[in-house]
Amino acid sequence: MPNTPSLTSPASPALPFPSPLAGHAEGVSNEEFRAAMSRLASGVVLVTAQEPPLDPDDPLAPSGEDVGMTATAFMSVPLDPPLVLVSLRTGSRMDDLLDEQPLWAVSVLSGSQRHIAGRFAMKGRVSDRLLFADIPYRRGEATGAPLVGGALATLECRTEQRVTAGDHTLVIGRVLTASLPSADGGPLAYFRGRYRQLG
Repeated sequence: MPNTPSLTSPASPALPFPSPLAGHAEGVSNEEFRAAMSRLASGVVLVTAQEPPLDPDDPLAPSGEDVGMTATAFMSVPLDPPLVLVSLRTGSRMDDLLDEQPLWAVSVLSGSQRHIAGRFAMKGRVSDRLLFADIPYRRGEATGAPLVGGALATLECRTEQRVTAGDHTLVIGRVLTASLPSADGGPLAYFRGRYRQLG
């Protein structure tokens, strides 16, 4: 049996495959990339935050408006410390708000809450005040942000780091509170460009 040179040997010949550090193939179009990634099923969450008071120095000044955004690019990072990551379009209302407001919350939506996901994902939508009008929610004790009633889980977070990634901002937050308000139902999923229920 012929000797096979070790891949760890300094005298090894060049490997017959590209380096894993090489960039992705040239010519990948936005449509091809989007179509490929649409095959990755993801959970659906509602990210919420409350605008800071209009006058931070006046404790009686009215609070700003609640803001909400549907997100599918959301994930846990490490367990210790407990961190989560959400991807926001740079320059979006939520991105601008979380650039000045470090406290925010996440409600993991159930399969029966598709209407909430669709409402907060609309383009050219009405004011956030109207979007929240008939949705049951409570305010988080740590953040003051709306936590949707009937969600499978809710998390309150404080921003630890913001990372620019192309035309998006990756917001990494430390989890301050976590609760399971509803034990019923399955998650709302997003797959091939549509909201879906698992079952």
